Amino acid sequence: MQDIAVIEDPAAAEASLDPIRVRILRELAEPASATQLAAKVGLPRQKVNYHLKALERHGLVELVEERRKGNVNERVLQATAASYLISPAALASVSPDPRRFADRFSAFWLLALAGRMVQEMGQLITGAAAVRQKLATFAIDGDITFRTAADRAAFAEELGVAVTRLVDKYHDGASSSGGRRHRLVVALHPALKTTNQTPTSKEQDNG
Repeated sequence: MQDIAVIEDPAAAEASLDPIRVRILRELAEPASATQLAAKVGLPRQKVNYHLKALERHGLVELVEERRKGNVNERVLQATAASYLISPAALASVSPDPRRFADRFSAFWLLALAGRMVQEMGQLITGAAAVRQKLATFAIDGDITFRTAADRAAFAEELGVAVTRLVDKYHDGASSSGGRRHRLVVALHPALKTTNQTPTSKEQDNG
């Protein structure tokens, strides 16, 4: 079982969004039969089987074992991943293209970059798994609180300068060097407010 599977096929994405199938996928973090699932989700076994066949057809669940139970063979299945993420590739004709924005202060460009990252990482993970190789990645995640909007702008400017300096230092511009091209994305955005957090007038003024 993968930690995260990225769904690129539109039909698989559609199949995964059904609320009953979402519940089944969650329950199938551990192997189970249709009979066991029926008891957990409160549905007839026949209906559970119908959903299982659809999920299996799209590669979202897989057969773990078959065991004899009475006069029938009982199929035990498990989800192919602990979590699923739908790639923008599933909506290829309307997925965002980062080249349309190219504005480092645009929230829409940041969203387009995030979508591209999901799509590319899904393909890279699939390719690495196929050849049983580890994928070399690196990420930083953290929180920072700015006193003012001016401080935030100054931080973004300094960060841009520092990253540009590092890129200039390590980037190999020779096309014949045989080096591996990497994608670099640096993101900064406001954190979501909790439901019980009310912005102060100062926060509203700072944007």
